[in-house]
Amino acid sequence: MPATDPLVSVRNSPDAPPPLGASVTGDGVEFAVYAERATAVEVCLFDADGAERRLPLTRHAHGVWAGHVAGIGSGQRYGFRADGPWAPERGDRFNKAKLLLDPYGRGIAGEVTWRPEVFGHRVDDSFAGDGSVRDDRDSAPFMPRSVVVADGFDWGDDASPQVPWDRTVLYETHVRGLTKLLPDVPEHLRGTYAGVAHPATIAHLRRLGVTSVELLPVHAFTSEPGLVRAGRQNYWGYNTLGFFAPHAAYASAAEPQEVIAEFKGMVKLLHAAGIEVILDVVYNHTAEQSAGGGATLSWRGLAEATYYRLDERGNDVDVTGCGDTVDLRQPAGLRMVLDSLRYWAQEMHVDGFRFDLAPALARGADDAFTPDHPFLMALRADPVLSRVKLIAEPWDVGSHGWRTGQFPAPFADWNDRFRDTVRDFWLGDVAADLAGRPAHGVSDLGTRLAGSRDLFGSRSPMASINIVTTHDGFPAADLTAFNTKHNEANGEDNRDGSDDNRSWNFGVEGHDGVHAELEQHRRRAMRNLLATLLLSSGVPMLLGGDEFGRTQQGNNNAYCQDNEISWYNWNLEDWQRNLADTTAFLVELRAAHPVLRQREFFPGDPVDGDTLAALHWHDAHGAVMTADKWNDGSTRTVQVVFDGTDVQDDRLLLVLHGAAHDGPVRLPKQTGVTRWDLVWDSSYDRPDQVPGQEVAVGDEYPMTAASFAVWRGR
Repeated sequence: MPATDPLVSVRNSPDAPPPLGASVTGDGVEFAVYAERATAVEVCLFDADGAERRLPLTRHAHGVWAGHVAGIGSGQRYGFRADGPWAPERGDRFNKAKLLLDPYGRGIAGEVTWRPEVFGHRVDDSFAGDGSVRDDRDSAPFMPRSVVVADGFDWGDDASPQVPWDRTVLYETHVRGLTKLLPDVPEHLRGTYAGVAHPATIAHLRRLGVTSVELLPVHAFTSEPGLVRAGRQNYWGYNTLGFFAPHAAYASAAEPQEVIAEFKGMVKLLHAAGIEVILDVVYNHTAEQSAGGGATLSWRGLAEATYYRLDERGNDVDVTGCGDTVDLRQPAGLRMVLDSLRYWAQEMHVDGFRFDLAPALARGADDAFTPDHPFLMALRADPVLSRVKLIAEPWDVGSHGWRTGQFPAPFADWNDRFRDTVRDFWLGDVAADLAGRPAHGVSDLGTRLAGSRDLFGSRSPMASINIVTTHDGFPAADLTAFNTKHNEANGEDNRDGSDDNRSWNFGVEGHDGVHAELEQHRRRAMRNLLATLLLSSGVPMLLGGDEFGRTQQGNNNAYCQDNEISWYNWNLEDWQRNLADTTAFLVELRAAHPVLRQREFFPGDPVDGDTLAALHWHDAHGAVMTADKWNDGSTRTVQVVFDGTDVQDDRLLLVLHGAAHDGPVRLPKQTGVTRWDLVWDSSYDRPDQVPGQEVAVGDEYPMTAASFAVWRGR
């Protein structure tokens, strides 16, 4: 159509472009898209039959193309086409044959249809294309559509619970997996946003005492072409198609406007129950993958050189392992991510974000991680985003990508050192002790129990998100049942997934054919892992399903398993109900004792005789731990007294007995304490089975092999 088409009007000054995306006005819709180096951009409108109408947009300042279209509104399907130079070596891949999704689209209808004759110039077994060669076949028949949506929702008196960090217990879960098999949720709501907000689901979360659900990605995503070719699909969602649209397949509703309303309704109901909503967000890469083997779906066809990190030859700089890396050094990319975060915080009312592969977002001009990167500085300064929870996955796959403890406040970091140390102590080292092999000892364990000051000393224990299990790896039940991964169902010949599991099968691989005594050992190990997670200084994150021993049958990389491998099986056996009761008890114990939730690091050093020390460390004989004992790998028992005097709390004694055999432990003497009352012992299946028992200071208590006990001082 000619540039004078009367259907499109310009309502904004060329120097003041409208907001990006599709904005509903009183008499139509204002479209705006960033494509700085394009020579022409059209908005493409689709009617109910799929017929396309193309309307030209006008160039504004700052690389924005915009125009107002009268007579349309919410529900309108649309996309963009951008024309300009084809120079891949400079990052220019303009091609009007490619229908492009709106990077700011708040609704997406339909799915990407991966067809080699459309998305690849080179038709081969991988569906990949040679991105250096222009392909002029129209992609519209195989593309989803962006959808115009309107604002507005009856939030009533909704307010964020704003749970303080010291009260926070995170629960990482998957929207679909959580309720797909939950019988108390109506079948048509299972696996949906509405299912997460169902009273039965909320009742379980409240019973556990978790304060914040951390949802795996809910931004609209698509499956990688290789997975589609193999007959599988992306389950986890780390393959973003749109940073503003909720994933439609997680809704019981069909229309994008209704999908948004269902998501908001979920947030509102969780808030009413006092539960925060944290989103796992994937801003480090997109579903377009690499230019040489991916597709042109949105960003690459509008402004590749701006949205992606490219080298001097126009190739993707990949520090994500997914083919491309979003470039937050560029204003357009930085603005897009910040606008997306604000949208989810303000319009969708979410309470925080966990940033996947966070170092990739903070790599500067030389590609090195920098804690004063403009993105991190913007988050700290933003009046909205600086007030929500910000959590970093502090590693990526690029050079020097491990950055645990190096993100600035107000970030908190996933603590992989905590994960590895706790697994080693309760699993690998118990196996080593049983076999008479050297073990790690307790030195690093003590550091993790006390809040990981070596990593977070410039911040506080609240900056440590303590993890033992996450979606990426074995759940707790499989940590105690498999020595090696069993990912054959993923179709990659078991090459995918980590080989560093730090697990122990107790002598039998898998869950089948296991005798009762071995099952007791495994279940006690799970209780030990949960207790260490929930009673250590820092912020605990519980992997959904660990509270009742969910298994993935040895699969430690279930990213493509949208089936019973990943879905929570709610048909619980007695031991699973007991484990859930134990988890709830431990969460309640944490909540009841501020000494377990210290916002600052404990003062003093008892090893050096500091009388101001608030943590007191003892060996199995009740004696003060010395440097020699700390550094002796054969030390398998540590006792720690949390002195709650400064927070008006009890003194709590935690006894971690990691030896492979039963043995007596002498409870330590403490000024002002005459006896220790037993609160909990992992030797018992249920917390209400733990006997009321008193032991005088200096007397012995028989500890079961590889067990954890908690005492209150009197």
